[in-house]
Amino acid sequence: MIPVVCGILLNENRVLATRRSERMPLPLKWEFPGGKVQSPESEQEALIRELKEELSIRVRVGPALPPVDHTDGLRHIRLLPYLCRSEEVQTIRLTEHAELRWLQQQELQTLDWAEADRPVVTYLETHWPQLFFPFPADQKNT
Repeated sequence: MIPVVCGILLNENRVLATRRSERMPLPLKWEFPGGKVQSPESEQEALIRELKEELSIRVRVGPALPPVDHTDGLRHIRLLPYLCRSEEVQTIRLTEHAELRWLQQQELQTLDWAEADRPVVTYLETHWPQLFFPFPADQKNT
């Protein structure tokens, strides 16, 4: 099983989705940004690293959402979603993805999501009001 973290980046009443480029596996599918956890880093450290690499931003990692186990026939991944927020006002610069969108709740189902991300989308839809709360100051990561 391959542990893969993804960031549910929140901003006001919206969540960030990124579209995979044509040269990536699952080309042009939408996903929540992130990547593989590398030993010996923690899931939170991996997410901070991945979002810095993919989006050129620093984030605060908040609570974990339910994990998703997904098999695509060749590999088995455990998708580990975390709520997160940007450290400060920052410009997102995509280094791997083709596009990004900030989505409101009613827009979530309008995209062609990667299969592993679909259960996360469903969770977000059903728990939307509870997602947008202030992060405790003691959860600040650097």
